[in-house]
Amino acid sequence: MITRRNALMGAAMTALTFTTAARAEAPTKVMTPAAGGDLNLPREKVKLVTPPFVHPHEQATTKGPMIKEFTLVIEEKKVVIDEQGTTFQAMTFNGSMPAPMMVVHQGDYVELTLINPETNTMPHNIDFHAATGALGGGALTHVNPGEQVVLRFKADRTGTFVYHCAPEGMIPWHVVSGMSGTIMVLPREGLKTADGKALKYDKIYYVGEYDLYVPRDENGKYKDYDTPGEAYADTLEVMRGLVPTHVVFNGKVGALTGKNAMTAKVGETIMLVHSQANRDTRPHLIGGHGDYVWETGKFDNPPEKNLETWFIRGGSAGAALYTFKQPGIYAYVNHNLIEAAELGATAHFKVEGKWNDDLMKQVKPPQPIPPQVQGALRKGMIPG
Repeated sequence: MITRRNALMGAAMTALTFTTAARAEAPTKVMTPAAGGDLNLPREKVKLVTPPFVHPHEQATTKGPMIKEFTLVIEEKKVVIDEQGTTFQAMTFNGSMPAPMMVVHQGDYVELTLINPETNTMPHNIDFHAATGALGGGALTHVNPGEQVVLRFKADRTGTFVYHCAPEGMIPWHVVSGMSGTIMVLPREGLKTADGKALKYDKIYYVGEYDLYVPRDENGKYKDYDTPGEAYADTLEVMRGLVPTHVVFNGKVGALTGKNAMTAKVGETIMLVHSQANRDTRPHLIGGHGDYVWETGKFDNPPEKNLETWFIRGGSAGAALYTFKQPGIYAYVNHNLIEAAELGATAHFKVEGKWNDDLMKQVKPPQPIPPQVQGALRKGMIPG
């Protein structure tokens, strides 16, 4: 008997033609010489970390190009995405939404081992917007469950770039189910202003924004599924309506608020990278600014200065630098405020330090309106 689940899984598994490759090593940060291969360059194995954090890296380097080795393990899993316990069938790289950020320098080679464990149910691949040719590597990285592949490409242009899963016939579903990340290619000499002044950051944080589409039952309650394949048909129907049920940072409502808030100190300069692999968005730091902003994420272009809100195009990642000047809780939001307040697209920064009255001061606390002002208001006058 052919069930709906079996039919969906069969269609998914036959949508792609796959190739396999050898070798996958657990990532550890050690330097090794080039052992065999066709490039006589030093190698570095980089251990990726879970967002919003980013693995240690040099902002500028005097070293020559090298091969940076990364490993991504595909994980399909059920996750909870809000305080009401709504479940979602996620597909991820390394188990996180967004997938980890990779950092290299222009001229380096990115060598990725992509692993699709046999415990998964779906075919997958990876498309790097930073790469040239073969659908960003998507045509060379198709892996069925139980397969792995190794891809190498040269990082020949600087900037922040999205990467995502892109299996033929299933691209939007995989992307909005969690399968996107970011790679940052820094100039070898580091970041600079339009007039060539060096720019540096004390900390870096990475926010991945997702529009999620969770099916509801006839009573309006969110449905729960055991596998991605079982959720596919209903999810696709919701996706085609183009109205997300959730818009979240880093995989769930509240992922970067409260005890999970990002931290800083007054005087620290923060690099904030924001990606959205599917839809346009407009980040805004309430009470702060974008001191230097690469709205398109491309470091060959001079950064804009002093932005209040910046625009991230769907399928891209942008970068901003800000030096905190006041302590307190800062809300970082998608400034479609409906999506921020109602659908979940809000994060927090918790900033420690001393308050500066010169920048802001409450001159008088709230108090009753004086009688003469009340009288003017009743007469329709504007008090002077």
